[in-house]
Amino acid sequence: MTGAAALAGPDGALRCPWALSTEDYVSYHDEEWGRPVRGDDALFERISLEAFQSGLSWITILRRRPGFRAAFAGFHIEKVAAFTDEDRARLLADPGIIRNRAKVDATLANARVLAGWAEGELDDLVWSHAPNPAGRPVPRTLADVPAITPESTALSKALKKRGLRFVGPTTAYALMQACGLVDDHLEGCVARGAR
Repeated sequence: MTGAAALAGPDGALRCPWALSTEDYVSYHDEEWGRPVRGDDALFERISLEAFQSGLSWITILRRRPGFRAAFAGFHIEKVAAFTDEDRARLLADPGIIRNRAKVDATLANARVLAGWAEGELDDLVWSHAPNPAGRPVPRTLADVPAITPESTALSKALKKRGLRFVGPTTAYALMQACGLVDDHLEGCVARGAR
């Protein structure tokens, strides 16, 4: 499927091929992916979920997102930063999330780091790495969509330098795609440019 162009979905509209495997993906693709996400807590949630997704299918995370939101206090940075050892133990026993010790610990550590930042600082840092859309060609097939870019590498380095974990260049690029810093909807896709 790497060379696939936009394909017709159940309603006949063209979509990115990855979005057509489940109804959950169709909704996520059409209504969320590639649309701008702003705000520190919202970006903390996306950073956390992208970290949990590492090595797994995104559908696994998407279907557990309500469980993640419940377990991590809606991803409110201040609340998660105040989690105790008892909260950590609760998370590691919660079947509604991915119970990966390193990823849980990274999410808690990241919240503690971000709690020391000024309001809007995470938003400003992430969005300062958005590339100029005029300089990016519209991808025609999935093969035209990169996994890493110079901007995602720079964002990863900036986040790591500030103390965040589980934010490698691939994860940073997935974050950029999901949060609308780039529009990687394929040429002809019904959601392309729906910002």
